[in-house]
Amino acid sequence: MSSEPHGEAAPTETLTPVHSRESGHTQVPLTVGIEEEVLLVDPATRALSPQGPQLVGEAAGELGDRAGTELTRYQVELRTDPHTCLKEAAGQIRSTRAAAARAAARLGLRITSTGTPVLGQTVPVPISPGARYAHSAAHFRALDDEQTACACHIHVGLPDPRDAVHVSNHLRPWLPALTALSTNSPFQDGRDTGYASWRTTTWGRWPVAGPPPYFESPAHFDDLVDTLIESEALIDRGGLYWDIRPSHHLPTIEIRVADAALSPDDTLMLAAVVRALTAGALTAVHAKEPAPRPGPEILRAACWRAARDGLAGHGIDPLTGRLVAQTTLVEQLLHTIAPALRHSGDLDLVHEQWQRLRTEGTGADRQRAAYRQRSSAHDVVDYLISATCPP
Repeated sequence: MSSEPHGEAAPTETLTPVHSRESGHTQVPLTVGIEEEVLLVDPATRALSPQGPQLVGEAAGELGDRAGTELTRYQVELRTDPHTCLKEAAGQIRSTRAAAARAAARLGLRITSTGTPVLGQTVPVPISPGARYAHSAAHFRALDDEQTACACHIHVGLPDPRDAVHVSNHLRPWLPALTALSTNSPFQDGRDTGYASWRTTTWGRWPVAGPPPYFESPAHFDDLVDTLIESEALIDRGGLYWDIRPSHHLPTIEIRVADAALSPDDTLMLAAVVRALTAGALTAVHAKEPAPRPGPEILRAACWRAARDGLAGHGIDPLTGRLVAQTTLVEQLLHTIAPALRHSGDLDLVHEQWQRLRTEGTGADRQRAAYRQRSSAHDVVDYLISATCPP
């Protein structure tokens, strides 16, 4: 559980680059840190296992505080250190997953990286120990009873954290494309939901979730959060579940829109894209370029459509409301961030991974392909086990 006061007119133009010039980038690439939530499963039954706290203890020797508990006992959060070099981040993503998998195996379990459980969730879910989790369960009631959802959170370091709310404004229009790119939760409780990201849909039930509002200033952000806490829509600042949020305890902006990524390569591409978007947004903020302001209703609808269909079919351009091929919207994003990717040395990596996704599909597509082999949900879990920690 790692956690709209101003009306907005929707411009008529299509999505335009937040920044497309080579100049203006910082000399050193921004740092990126990654949080991945994974599920524990029994390899015999393929059902969820409520031994998350035990796995954290078992993995402590190798991972220390880079593994932690989550809201439910079915989950574990895996964390990387901050990195400026994504090749180093890639190595740590793989080694952290591998260490968690070894710890799980010692408990007779496996780990899977997917946004929602394929099989075996009980209701109410078993909540992890801790005062904050207990407070959440008492306060939010049945929301916690059914909430087994795993995400991939990308923290991007900002030289000046006061820029975070302005960067958020520039990132908002790209949330649907990021959602479509990272869908990996088509199944829930043994059935295909018809959504590429069912986690996105269920997560939207929280009182403070989904696309963030447009913030007029840091003071506007602070005042709004204070009001939400005073009104008890939040129990604390860690409960801000917007898809983008300034971190309340780190000098970062946190992009939380993505499902837990199926493979390490999927995580790496997401991290590269998010960092480049943030770098371009930061340059636009420093240049005092106005952020596009899609209407909140259209932006929400565009995120819903992206969660339903992933990269397949059409998505909604959040600045016009018109249907556009979802791959076209993603390619607009990639064109926009190309200068920042070139600056950080990640352009070839993202190009290669995008071609892979165009061929293999998103995590949701690959889960469904595993199911189609024998119409077996067990096969999906087995595929998730192998794809989470590839050799």
